[in-house]
Amino acid sequence: MPETCPTATIVVPAYNATATLPATMASLLAQTFGDFEIVLVEDGATDATPAMCADYAAADRRVRVVRQANRGLAGARNTGIAAARGRYVGFCDADDLWLPGKLAAHVAHLDAIPDLGISYSGSAMIDAAGRRTGHRMTPKLTGVTASDVFRRNPIGNGSAAVVRAGALRALAFMPTGETVRPWVFDETFRQSEDIECWLRLVLTTAWRIEGIPGHLTLYRVHGAGLSADTGAQYASWERMVDKLGPCAPAFFAAEAPVARAFQCRYLARRAVSAGDGTAALGWLRRAFAASSVPLWRDPGRTLVTLGATACLLAFGPAALRRAEAALLSART
Repeated sequence: MPETCPTATIVVPAYNATATLPATMASLLAQTFGDFEIVLVEDGATDATPAMCADYAAADRRVRVVRQANRGLAGARNTGIAAARGRYVGFCDADDLWLPGKLAAHVAHLDAIPDLGISYSGSAMIDAAGRRTGHRMTPKLTGVTASDVFRRNPIGNGSAAVVRAGALRALAFMPTGETVRPWVFDETFRQSEDIECWLRLVLTTAWRIEGIPGHLTLYRVHGAGLSADTGAQYASWERMVDKLGPCAPAFFAAEAPVARAFQCRYLARRAVSAGDGTAALGWLRRAFAASSVPLWRDPGRTLVTLGATACLLAFGPAALRRAEAALLSART
């Protein structure tokens, strides 16, 4: 008798992840919704990750391991999608965590709305040691349009979404030279691959995107990630605009200046988090040059970014960290 397919598949890309994979797997195996499989994609790791993945598969029949030469995060997700048997496919990076009720909530959401392609939730930030930082992503949940995805990407990070398999099939394409499996995420992107995929979904298919309440993903913020090259991030974002522009020229002509301003403001916040006030100021200037919409549409976040940048430039990173700690303490 053939084995019954699970309701959901959770794809976990794993590359040199021995420090964080145990916590990630513990959170996934503790899901209150039990009808799922985990596809661990061992992406050409050079540490003990392959042995760790094999141990999980040997210990729990819900875990399968797919091995490949390193293809990067988008490539690992695509391999996991190709191996998935569930009608819903969730993604959790090997350093993030899911709260126990996350999968159950997304399955119920997708079951209830037949034309819903992506279900997502808010996220809470954790540091490298797994401690909550006090920061959270609280996105727009309903009435999500292509403009919302382009401007603010409400899904927020790669571990927040659970996607209907039919929506993934609608996005799949076979690029020149690929012989193994289709792409859903564009593997030529090392950054912005998430938003490129979600924006392509809303622009080229009829599937809807909607969120559910709660901060059900714990998203790990590493020091190295915070200090990543914001210039490279911006170049990748602009390449996404260039790639998708021909499929909706009028949309991009109208929306790109505002979306560019939001993106530059986001990069300013990344620069602030990395303690680089000069870079933050540069991104803020570019944001205001592109559009003033973020100032009046979301004045609180814009003014906080301006204030943090000014504090950083005037008093340095230590003073900014003290001010941030005091603010977080006052909230709790």
